[in-house]
Amino acid sequence: MARYLLLCWRDSSHPQGGGSERYLEHIGRYLAASGHEVVFRTAKYRGAARTESAGGVTFRRGGRRLSVYPRACLFLLRERAAARMGRREAFSAVIDTQNGVPFFAATFSGAPTVVLTHHCHREQWPVAGPVLARIGWWIESRLSPRVHRRRQWLTVSRPSAAELASLGVPASRIAVIRNGVDPIPAGISAGTPSGRAPGPRLVVLSRLVPHKHVEDALSLLAELLPDLPDLHLDVIGGGWWEPQLREHADALGVSGATTFHGHVSEHRKHEILRAATVHLMPSRKEGWGLAVMEAGQHRVPTIGYTHAAGLRDSIDTGRTGILVDGLDGMIAATRELLADRPRLERMGEAARDKAAGFSWESAGAAAAWLLSEAATGRVHSGVIAPPADSGRER
Repeated sequence: MARYLLLCWRDSSHPQGGGSERYLEHIGRYLAASGHEVVFRTAKYRGAARTESAGGVTFRRGGRRLSVYPRACLFLLRERAAARMGRREAFSAVIDTQNGVPFFAATFSGAPTVVLTHHCHREQWPVAGPVLARIGWWIESRLSPRVHRRRQWLTVSRPSAAELASLGVPASRIAVIRNGVDPIPAGISAGTPSGRAPGPRLVVLSRLVPHKHVEDALSLLAELLPDLPDLHLDVIGGGWWEPQLREHADALGVSGATTFHGHVSEHRKHEILRAATVHLMPSRKEGWGLAVMEAGQHRVPTIGYTHAAGLRDSIDTGRTGILVDGLDGMIAATRELLADRPRLERMGEAARDKAAGFSWESAGAAAAWLLSEAATGRVHSGVIAPPADSGRER
């Protein structure tokens, strides 16, 4: 049995948790189900327990948005000292999640370290303010690639791997393990063309933060409503940017055609998705785009931005959805797709077929193999297949 540590600034139960946190937790659950000890170190938030177990993973929380990093480093030093004194087994390997800034776990833990990053954060840093943004981007683009140049890197799509390589991370050390997708909850059937809501319905599934740019979906709605008076937009998800989005909807005059659902249960999320016609993803940057697959499970194609990086992997443009270069392109593509029902249904079927090819079981098996390799000092690159498919890159 191995002992693994997963480091991430948030977990999925955090009010601002999202797809990247779910990715790491699924890996943790797979490792735990395989008989390994798994510790997930993350930030604490109001109402959260400092220590709890879920899915076989032990969650240990400490620190807030920024203090989570030094608190985690102190934890690593204590664990390292305890292992040296024989009071605790040393970690076999560590996953250090770089959500803009890594924990620099390799410096403090002494354990083999895999650096996980979903995408580069150049576009997101400005929201942190001018000073913190400059420091953060320097750490992400200069310091981390240099400090971790001999480590195994892990990301979730080929475009994200190319971004890392452009920052100086050796391409020979960048592995890709794509996201899985959760099954549709019991009691909900997959969406079908005949089971859609009566009028055309757009949906956005996203955290409500500035870089997700849900404003574009609202602007699109305002542009199409005069010609499609029954058009409605469902926004699934919450976040600190929601008040500004509601104000924007009011200013555009589309509040009556928009429903902000906030955080919802998995069951309710899939109820809304199965009624949708088209999924919009106006995010400026995505590592993969888990929502693309969740919509695809219900035969709902996605329209997103080419420059969002990971969407170039999760969307096969022209087949499972459409990639465009900006808001004008998203408006035109949505208008055309809503008017072409046969094409819409073909894309929906293809999106469903693509989503069916991804599972957390496969992602977990590939990650477990990569960690075991890292623990012995071996590094890999390219898309990693699960062991059942040879356990090597393909």
